This record gives sequence, structure tokens and C-alpha cells, in this order.
Amino acid sequence: MATTASTRRQFLSLLGLSAVAVGCGTTATGATSGKGQTKTLRYQGWAGQVTLPELAEDLGYLEDVKLKWVGNTISGPQDIQSAATGQIDFGGAFNGAVVKLAANNAPIKAVISYYGSDKYAYNGFYVLKDSPIRSARDLIGNKVGMNTLGAHSEAMLDIYLQRGGLSRAEIGKVEPLVVPPVNTEQSLRQKQIEVAVLGGILRDKALATGGIRSLFTDYELLGSFSAGTYVMTDRFLNQNPDTARIFVTAVGRAIEWSRSTPREEVIARMTDIVKKRGRNEETAPLKYWRSYGVAETAGRITGKELQLWIDWLVERGDVQKGQVTVSDLYTNEYNGNQKSSAAAKSGS
Repeated sequence: MATTASTRRQFLSLLGLSAVAVGCGTTATGATSGKGQTKTLRYQGWAGQVTLPELAEDLGYLEDVKLKWVGNTISGPQDIQSAATGQIDFGGAFNGAVVKLAANNAPIKAVISYYGSDKYAYNGFYVLKDSPIRSARDLIGNKVGMNTLGAHSEAMLDIYLQRGGLSRAEIGKVEPLVVPPVNTEQSLRQKQIEVAVLGGILRDKALATGGIRSLFTDYELLGSFSAGTYVMTDRFLNQNPDTARIFVTAVGRAIEWSRSTPREEVIARMTDIVKKRGRNEETAPLKYWRSYGVAETAGRITGKELQLWIDWLVERGDVQKGQVTVSDLYTNEYNGNQKSSAAAKSGS
């Protein structure tokens, strides 16, 4: 199961397939304008979690637009690839994955930030309390379990290892492995992996159990930042502008509702949503929820959260300099919420 150095060099390479597949993609509707616009948005969920669109729908913010759940995913890159090829109508991923997909000529636009890192919402890299691993160099030859490769967790690991002074060859000797999020804590405790990437309610549940300690977190590496965006295809946006505006604005309103509402009330609402949808999911971990971590007001995109990863991917050699222009990657046109101060200053 070890990941080789050459495999690591193929960062996000699976998204390269999208450039070919996009040409064959379709949207949920052939509508072009007005009343013919689709009112149903197909999407993938996350087991045991409530996504912002799901929260927005339950709050009534989606108006006459309905969500259609087509299954769950554990991979942001897979989710946005499915959106790019028309299997679903929107998908979300780490911004580095969005940049890479766009670099492979997928006609997509990031329309709103939906998750990030702050003092409450962050991904941590955890080891057992008695583990000898205490530095970046100690990770050489060890396994790091994460939800998917070529996305947020692998990028954070790479930055940590670079800052720890490891060479590219040494970084290639660290072994990132795909482990489903619901199994990651157990895999660490059973010593199938040496490091577990844990975030959100799964992280807090593991910390409450005890016996683990943090090696580092993405919040410690980069501070507060929006880390991922929802994307839609250019074709979908052109054919369904009103639906897109309802969706993006609703997600932005849900972000602000989650910030301004007492935490216990947010958790109670999420628990009710999970119970009502009847997918045989455990609701107990929801009590650990604290934040979606989105940095900007209503999820508006400033560009800096994408430029960071353009620069990083260029430095790695995964994207050519000038291959991707940040202003082509995103739009705030469909976000009807008030601009954040940062977005206003940037002219977005």
C-alpha cells in the first residue's frame, strides 16, 4: 500500500482525465434561460455530516430549488471531477484540486467557499501519545492516513515536510495512504498507520477519547483561510444562471446562519437533518461540530485562497507558470450576499 515518490509526483493526476471527459459531459438540463432552468441540483454528500447546501435547503434558503442526493463521497477531487463531467451539478474540493482541474482545461468556475481552517475547524495530523514521531524528519518511512490523495491533506503534509527541511527525495519516502475518514482513528489506534489526519467532528471525538497528540495542524501552518470551493461548469452557469444564484446565495446565507446561531441550535438542526434523511448514519459525533471554517463573509472568494495553490503547484512543477490565471478560476457573480470587507477591497 506504500505510496512511491513517483506516485507523489503525480499530484492530482487523476484530474487530468477530466479534460478528456468534460467534452462528453452533460448538465442536468438542456435549458437555456428563464422558466426552463433546472430546479433540481444533483450532488454527493458526506456520511454522517451535514453539508452547507443540505443545511441551506433545510433552512428554506433554496426557495424552489431542490437537492437530489446521488450518493456519498470521501474525495474532493472525485467530487469536482464528477461535477466537471456533468454527473452532478456542483462539487466541492480543496482549492489546489480546483486549480489543477482548471489547468487541465475543465470549463469550471469556483462560485463560493464552503470550508476552511480556523481555531475551531481545522485538520490535524495526529499520532499516538507514546509515538516517537515528533518532527517532520521522523515521518520518513511512516504511513499517514488521509481521506484522499492529491488534495487538502496531502498538500498540508507536503508543506509541513518542506518547512521541516526535507528534500524532495526524502518527502517521497513518507507514505500517504487513503483511509476512509470514519476508519482513520481506529487505524491509528490499531497501529495500521503512524499518523492520522482528523478533522471536524471526527477529530474532536478522537481527542475526547484520548491517547493521541497533535503533530501539527493546517491552522498552525497557514492560519485562518478558506480551503475549498464549490464549482459548477461554465455550461451549467450559462444555462441556469437564476438557479445558480439561488444556490450560491443560499449557501452563503447558511454559512452566516451557522456563525450567528448558538452552537447547540446548529447541532440540533444538523442532527435532525441526518435523522430525517434516513441513511442509517450515526448522529452522536455531530455534537462535536464547532465551525465550517470559512474565512470570508458568506463564502465570497477573494482570489488569494486560489493564488496560494497556483503558486505552490507551479513551484512543484505540477502546473506551468502562466497556465492558470486566478481571475479566470472564480466568480462572485452568483453570490447575492453582502461583500466581505476583504472582497470589497479586492474589487471582487
